[in-house]
Amino acid sequence: MAEVVRMPKMSDTMTEGVIAKWHKKVGDKVNSGDLVAEIETDKATMDFESYQEGTLLYIGPKEGEAVAIDAVIAVLGEPGEDFQALLSGDAPAAEKAPEKTEEKKAEEVSGSESSASTVTPEELGCTVITMPLLSDTMKEGVIAQWNFKVGDTIKSDDAIADVETDKATMEVTAYADGTLLYVGLEAGQAAKVNDIIAIVGPAGTDITPLLNQKSAPAKAESAEAPKADSAAAVTAAPVASSSSDDSRVKASPLARKIAQEKGINLGDIKGSADGGRIVKKDVESFVPVAAQPAETKAAPATEAKAITLPTFVGEERYTEKPVNQMRKTIARRLAESLFTAPHFYLTVSIDMDNAMAARAQINEIAPVKVSFNDIVVKAVAVALKKHPAVNSSWQGDKIRFNEHTNIGVAMAVEDGLLVPVVRFADGKSLSHISAEVKDFAQKAKAKKLQPADWEGSTFTVSNLGMFGIDEFTSIINSPDGAILSVGAIQAVPVVKNGAVVSGNVMKVTLGCDHRVVDGATGAAFLQTLKSLVENPVRLLA
Repeated sequence: MAEVVRMPKMSDTMTEGVIAKWHKKVGDKVNSGDLVAEIETDKATMDFESYQEGTLLYIGPKEGEAVAIDAVIAVLGEPGEDFQALLSGDAPAAEKAPEKTEEKKAEEVSGSESSASTVTPEELGCTVITMPLLSDTMKEGVIAQWNFKVGDTIKSDDAIADVETDKATMEVTAYADGTLLYVGLEAGQAAKVNDIIAIVGPAGTDITPLLNQKSAPAKAESAEAPKADSAAAVTAAPVASSSSDDSRVKASPLARKIAQEKGINLGDIKGSADGGRIVKKDVESFVPVAAQPAETKAAPATEAKAITLPTFVGEERYTEKPVNQMRKTIARRLAESLFTAPHFYLTVSIDMDNAMAARAQINEIAPVKVSFNDIVVKAVAVALKKHPAVNSSWQGDKIRFNEHTNIGVAMAVEDGLLVPVVRFADGKSLSHISAEVKDFAQKAKAKKLQPADWEGSTFTVSNLGMFGIDEFTSIINSPDGAILSVGAIQAVPVVKNGAVVSGNVMKVTLGCDHRVVDGATGAAFLQTLKSLVENPVRLLA
């Protein structure tokens, strides 16, 4: 009997997986334990082995597609076996088919009737003008005034109306030649973005079919314009008088913009539109006449000379890429933590002189190089044993006080952030912790970490000191009750024995979930941590 294969949950934070690669194809024989696919989770790319046997009858998602947990990704069964009922919800197809068929028929009938009665503007030779999106926050626009009335002849560069947006009053350009057949609203009335405000077309055209439809295409072929022109229409200058010499010349916003960019005085151009109005083609075809010598009067010495700024035309551009599984999970979990757990922060400065000297001596005999972060991880684990309230987590109706110390170590990778866990860190030597963290770092970069590597932390350490960050705050790695942010070691003047001397100081900040950790509790933990790091010999006992 055919069986479905579902997207497995491969980590505690996984909500969906991406099929990185299929190792089997439809028709292949699959045995229990066979590698069927590679699945990219939010933390690593992992092998998916089959726990079922049979012939691969169906593959759902393609490579690169994301699938929710428990969704069907494949079907195994006997060759030629019918599996369609499994894909429709594990119920016999005959039980659900009648109702869906009737619904589908109703939709088809409705759709055919709709299509039969639909008339496009192109078929009537008309152009539908809609309320344009004139600002990034605009929801609707108010018609400040109409510059034409029904029956008037319209040119493509004519500004048919002035529209008040949420930021300014701007002109709406027709981009169509013809007669103004319809005006949708009066001056002072508002229309939502993309609502029909006017229709332009041949004189005498019956536009009733267009008005009876719920919506109409926003533009016809004759209204299509180059992208640069469209962009210019959207960013048209607010309707206001200009301080330049040609401000009173009748010209379309687009023509005025092009003339400004080319340094052309509109007063030198003869307009071809109604009333001598200057449009785009007039500016583009304008050829400046060589200046004729003329007598000029010397300007008074006190008259200020006008400053001419060069024209600089930039280009706005950006790139986009899909959000990967790791970044999706980081966004979801950290947002949940920040807006669910009430955070507060405590910062202390730690004298690192003794720690620096001790580390140098330890690395002379240690089998692996011990870092300052390894010392902090060990000190945190020991301090948590003395302050179990900080090693706790909020469980809704109870607080869990962890008696073990599993320290999560935040690691930056190419696509985001991973937090592998050093388990029972209080009982491990500095060399052991160092070797384990280095191994985790290599696995993280290669995306080879397994769920057992990142699950079960009781406290997290995040260190940005190697990037030169003096101090910072972190969002708690839920369900932990606290997180430690570690800054860089800085050479600063300090007071010792009443004298100002050079010292090495490191700032650490404890982020606490106020539901389980109070201010005094967090402060006491930091004092113990400070004492341990400043006297690292206590970590070797």
